[in-house]
Amino acid sequence: MSLTLAIGIFFVVWWISLFAILPFGVKTQQENQSVIPGSTESAPATPLIVKKILATTLVASVISGLIYWMLTNPDITLDSIPLLPKF
Repeated sequence: MSLTLAIGIFFVVWWISLFAILPFGVKTQQENQSVIPGSTESAPATPLIVKKILATTLVASVISGLIYWMLTNPDITLDSIPLLPKF
């Protein structure tokens, strides 16, 4: 696996993981009864973006590591996947 491919896989996995992690722990301004004038009530009160970026990086690193291991391990083939129909 080339370095460019590994970086590309990590970037795609990171981006998908970010959108999966973003909704966790979000409380709206309406739920906190602290609506800032000029913003919508559904805007997040505290987005916690730094924690979410760190969590996304951790999750993407683990998933990318598993993908790397699967691509470089010669013992893993399509025949080793259980319940996959044989053609």
